[in-house]
Amino acid sequence: MFPEITVTELSEKLKSDEKFVLLDVRELDELALVKITDPRMENTPMSGLASKGLDALSEAVRAQEMPVYVLCHHGSRSMQVTGWLLQQGYKNVINVSGGIDAYARKVDPSIGFY
Repeated sequence: MFPEITVTELSEKLKSDEKFVLLDVRELDELALVKITDPRMENTPMSGLASKGLDALSEAVRAQEMPVYVLCHHGSRSMQVTGWLLQQGYKNVINVSGGIDAYARKVDPSIGFY
């Protein structure tokens, strides 16, 4: 199993001053529908990772200096990306269980659903 946090735990982290990257691996059209607004959020679509590998990631993620919480729609793609990053030698990568859909349902319905 990969390291995971719940959307409730993510919500608490978003309220904190903790330094981390929230890596949203959904495609741009999905991001246009629903997103978490936070300065720590970055979008790197899974398709970009497939075509460019680690070069698709921001410098902050590549530096591996802070935790990276990986998010997608329901948690499947983020789990794949979490596993892949761990295989690439990352140590502090955590999947967000249930994705943004669970976040909207359990934490903040105002962000919407799709």
